[in-house]
Amino acid sequence: MPYAHDLLVLGDANPDIVVGPLDAPLAFGQRERLVDSGALTLGGSASIMACGAARLGLKVALAGRVGDDDAGRYVRAALQDRGVDTSALRVDPDLPTPLTVVLTRPDGDRAILTAPGTLPATGPEDVPEALLTGSRHVHAASYFLLPRLAAALPELFSTARAHGATTSLDTNDDPAGTWAAGRLADVLAATDHLLPNAQEARALAVAAGAPGDVPLEEAAAVLAAHGPRVTVKDGARGALTHDGRTLLRTPAVPVRPLDTVGAGDSFDAGFIAALLRGLPLPQVLETAAACGALSTRAHGGTSAQPTWDEAAAAVTRNGKNQ
Repeated sequence: MPYAHDLLVLGDANPDIVVGPLDAPLAFGQRERLVDSGALTLGGSASIMACGAARLGLKVALAGRVGDDDAGRYVRAALQDRGVDTSALRVDPDLPTPLTVVLTRPDGDRAILTAPGTLPATGPEDVPEALLTGSRHVHAASYFLLPRLAAALPELFSTARAHGATTSLDTNDDPAGTWAAGRLADVLAATDHLLPNAQEARALAVAAGAPGDVPLEEAAAVLAAHGPRVTVKDGARGALTHDGRTLLRTPAVPVRPLDTVGAGDSFDAGFIAALLRGLPLPQVLETAAACGALSTRAHGGTSAQPTWDEAAAAVTRNGKNQ
């Protein structure tokens, strides 16, 4: 069947304020600190992933909700400037656009503070049926920040799959720390690809009954037993993917990172773009790793996202250096 879009992304859209790096604990008591950089940039895992996929040549739409405020207008304009269809980005007349402050450290770690705004109100009514049934792939992000949308994901994903689409989920972090594995079981059964980072994969596996010291490979296998292929982003150690039977790894693409914000979302974009191009799985994983690494070359989640040619060149270089 013909599809209007390659990719529909469901989830969060907000500005990020990225400041740092901080080389000591944050001091209260009205103490002022100077840092090397600060930037206002497009944020939200769903938004960054959508922009990365559009940069790689996919026709992308994003469904979600922002407020009727300057932050919401900034988000919409930033998405449109990067080639993302925002016709399904609903404006909430009552709630503000979410806002995130990211505090970075020299080692690449970061603390994230988010005022949720419209996120708890975002639900299945914000996902137009025409987009859901007219996209080759449907991706959802920030599962734990969007409780109403999360509860509807099993049905949304099942509908998309019934119309020939594949599906993927990046849960991101759980601010409550519970990881709600019981509630995730239904959505995992309708998910083709689960895309956590290493910390998230272990936490999800423990919530599903694995021991607290579960090795990453076993965590991926535990989660794959629920239905999806599990592809784990493991930072400087590269990435791995597990379908419950077979494990495949790829090394990281060496870069000198300036800012790791959004690298996992750019990895997701590369994975889905390569998957939709029909590439073999090892090359899909290599492309995803390249996209995640290259996105760290500038501040913010979208400034350094690669084109398809840039990602392919990085894969080739990395292969020659192995």
